[in-house]
Amino acid sequence: MANADHSGPPAKDLGATAAGDARTRLRVTRLGLWLIAALLAARQPALVLATPRGERLTDLETWVGPNGVLHVNGSLYDSTRFTGTPFGGLVLKPLTRSAEQALGWGWTFGTLLLVVALGLIAARALPRPVSRRTALLAAPVAISLLMLSLPVRTTLWLGQTSIIPVLLVLLGCFVAHGQRASGLLIGLAAALQPTLLLFAPLLWCTGRRRAALGTGVTFTVCTGLAWAAMPHDSSRYWVHHMAGVGLGGPADDLANQSLHGALLRLGLHGPPEVALFLVLGAAVAVLALRRAVRCFRDGRLLLAVAITGCAALVVSPTAWQHQLLWLLLAVVGRVGRRASNRYVWPVTVVLVMTLPATMLLPDMDALRPLRDNAVLLTALAAATAVPFLPRTSPYHRSPLPVAYAPAVPSRFRHVPLMPFLRRVLTRPSLLLELLLLRVTYAAYSEVRLAATGGSNSAGRAEAEEHGAQIHGLERALRLDVEHWVNHTVARIDWLREFLDHYYTSFHFIVPLTVLAVLYLRRPGDYRWARSALGFATLLALAGFWLYPLAPPRLMPGLGFIDTVHGPQDFSRPDYGTLTHLTNQYAAMPSLHFGWALWCGIVIAVLARRWWMKALGLLHPLFTASSIVATANHWVLDAAGGAVVVAAGFGLTYLLQGPRARTVTAAGELSSETADRRKDRTPS
Repeated sequence: MANADHSGPPAKDLGATAAGDARTRLRVTRLGLWLIAALLAARQPALVLATPRGERLTDLETWVGPNGVLHVNGSLYDSTRFTGTPFGGLVLKPLTRSAEQALGWGWTFGTLLLVVALGLIAARALPRPVSRRTALLAAPVAISLLMLSLPVRTTLWLGQTSIIPVLLVLLGCFVAHGQRASGLLIGLAAALQPTLLLFAPLLWCTGRRRAALGTGVTFTVCTGLAWAAMPHDSSRYWVHHMAGVGLGGPADDLANQSLHGALLRLGLHGPPEVALFLVLGAAVAVLALRRAVRCFRDGRLLLAVAITGCAALVVSPTAWQHQLLWLLLAVVGRVGRRASNRYVWPVTVVLVMTLPATMLLPDMDALRPLRDNAVLLTALAAATAVPFLPRTSPYHRSPLPVAYAPAVPSRFRHVPLMPFLRRVLTRPSLLLELLLLRVTYAAYSEVRLAATGGSNSAGRAEAEEHGAQIHGLERALRLDVEHWVNHTVARIDWLREFLDHYYTSFHFIVPLTVLAVLYLRRPGDYRWARSALGFATLLALAGFWLYPLAPPRLMPGLGFIDTVHGPQDFSRPDYGTLTHLTNQYAAMPSLHFGWALWCGIVIAVLARRWWMKALGLLHPLFTASSIVATANHWVLDAAGGAVVVAAGFGLTYLLQGPRARTVTAAGELSSETADRRKDRTPS
C-alpha cells in the first residue's frame, strides 16, 4: 500500500492530462489562425479604402459611377470597360443608384463578406471523414488563403463581381436543399460566367439530372431576358465578341490566362487559331469532366467542383486575373504516395495563386512561355493531368512515412526549442525546392531594392553617411586596407582580371553546386545546410534594410577604382552599372563573403578528404580578397557576413538541434552502449 501511494498518478490521469494538453494546444492554434484570418480580412479593405478615389475600385467606378457605362443609354460594349455578360449588365443597372451612394465602403465590405462565406463553405465541403483538428482549423486557413490570393486582392481592388459566380456554384453544390435550388443557383452563375455551363454535364453524369436541367433552363431564361431587354448588346456579346473575346483589353494580354490567350501569345491568329482552340478546349473539357465524375463518385465533391472550374477557366475565351479563383479550390487534392511529397501540390497552388509570375520564374527567354502562362498551365494540370489519389488508395490516408533521425538530447538543456521540427533524412521534392529557392531569391532581390525606397538615389545620402562611419571605424581599428589593396591589384592586370572574374562568377555557382551535391548525395545534410543558409540570408536582409551602406567604389572623394563596373560619374543621381537591377547599397553584411563562408564551412564539415576541406576553405579566402580588391565591400562587411552565417548555423542548431548525421551517429552510439551494458549485466 505504501508503495502504491507513492508510485505517482494513475495511467488514466496521465492520459486525461495529455488529452487536455492536446485540446488546449488545438484551441490556442485555432484562436491564432482565426486572429491571422481577421487581420488579413481587415488589411485588404483598409488598403483599398486608404487609396485615393479614382485609383481604387476602378472597374466599379467605370460601371456605376456618375459617368459609368451602366448610365449610358447606348451599348454596354461601346468601350472596353464593361466585360460582363448582358445579363450581368441587366442585373447591375437597377443597382446603379445604391452603388453610387455606397461606392467604396458598402461594395468593399460586401465583397469581404462574400469571401468569408466562400471560405466557410469550402471548409464545410471537405470530403468526410475528416479529423477534428482539420474540421476546426480548415475555416480560418481557407479564409486566410482566399484573402492572400491574387484573384481576391484584385477583385477588392478593382471592385469586380467575380466572387459571386464561384459562391453561387458552391452554394448550389453544398448548401442548397433539393436539385431545383441547386440548378437555379448554378444556372445564375453560368448566366454571369458562361463557361460554368460545364457544371451541367457534371451534374447530369453524376445522377443529379434535375439539377442539370435546372441549370440549363435558368441559364436560358436569364440569357433570354437579357436578349429581350438588350438585343443589340446581346447580339454583340454572343456573336461579334464570341462570348466576350477581347472585352476588357486585348485577348492576347498576359492577364488573360486562358487557352485562347496563350495561343494568341504564341503567334497563332485567325481561323487556324480558332479551330485549334475549339479542338483543344473540347479535349480539355472532356478529360476534366471524366476526372471530375470519378472524383464525385469517390466522395471528393469539392475536388470535382475545383477540376470543373479549372476546365472552365482553360476553355474560356478570356480568363482575367480576378476570375481565377477556381484554381485555389484544387488545393484539396492529395498527390503523392509519400508523406514528404504531400506538400508539393498545395504549395505549388498557393504560390501560383498568391505571387506574381515574375517571382516564380526568372526572366529568361527559354522560360518565358512558362512564366507568362503559369496560372493557365497549373489550371490545365489540375483539370487534366495531376494524379490525385482516390480515397480507395491505401496511400490516401496513410502515405509512406517520412524517415526521421532518432531524437537524442543535445548539449544544452532547452535545445531544440522546436522539437516538432524533427530532422528529416529523406530527400525533399526537387520541384518544391526549386520553387522555394526561386521565390526566396526573388524576395531577396525585392527587399534589396526596397531597402532604399526603390532606387539607389533615394538612399544615397544615408548610405554615404554610413560608408563614412564604417571607414572611420576601420581607421580607428587600423583595418582600412581597402584603398591600398584596390590600387595594388588594379596595377597587376592578371590579378585584377582573376579577382574580377571570381567576384562576378563564383558568387552563385559555388553555393548552387554545393546545394546540388548535397541534395543528390547527402539529403539529410542538405536540409541542415539549406536551413542555415536561409536563416543567414534573412538576417542579412534585415541588415540591408536597417543599415544601407555605400561600398568603397561608390564613396565619392576616396579615390577607389571600380575594377568590375568601370568609372563612376558621381554627379549623376543614379550612377554605376546595374543600378537599375539591384540595390548597390546592400553591402552590410556582405553576402558575397557570407555565402562563400557558408560553402567553406559546409565543405569542411562534410567532406571526407583533407584536400576537399582545404579547397572549400580557400573559397571564402578568395572571395574576401575579391570583394576588397574590387572595392565592392569594406573589410567590416565581410565581418558582418561572418556574423550572420554564424547566427544562421546557431539558429538551426537552436531550433532543430544537432544535424541529422550527428544525431544518427549519436543514436547508434547510444544503442551500442546500451547493448554493451546489457551484455555486461549478469543474468
